[in-house]
Amino acid sequence: MSYVHPLADVRTCTLGKGTRVWQFAVVLEGAEIGEDCNICAHTLIEGDVVIGNRVTVKSGVFLWSGTRIGDDVFIGPNATFTNDKNPRSKVYPERFLGIRVSRHASIGANATILPGIVIGESAMVGAGAVVTKDVPAHAVVYGNPARVVRYL
Repeated sequence: MSYVHPLADVRTCTLGKGTRVWQFAVVLEGAEIGEDCNICAHTLIEGDVVIGNRVTVKSGVFLWSGTRIGDDVFIGPNATFTNDKNPRSKVYPERFLGIRVSRHASIGANATILPGIVIGESAMVGAGAVVTKDVPAHAVVYGNPARVVRYL
């Protein structure tokens, strides 16, 4: 059975068994969240977002339309996901470019990931990194812009 804190705002969505959604989280209609996830306080998940199983989304993370998160992913506090390469007030793209985070990847606190980026399987993005290019599987990246510093 899943748990939704009484102070969370969870609209009609798919919420897997054993998933917990904590206070002040907002999950919009149409979002899909897998089993045994932990959606921490002060998060936002838009409607066109798919989250796999056993994912942790720490506080201060907003997942925008088009984002796809694989199984067993960790997203650290205040990691910033984006989905529009040319943001302008009241001007919307034909299609939002989501970010894909492959299974077993970890995103460090305060990392920023630009639209359309793919984070490879088991990759690790260091805290504060600014990810401007796809991250290969098993790579460790950090810095601004993020660069591969080693492989796991």
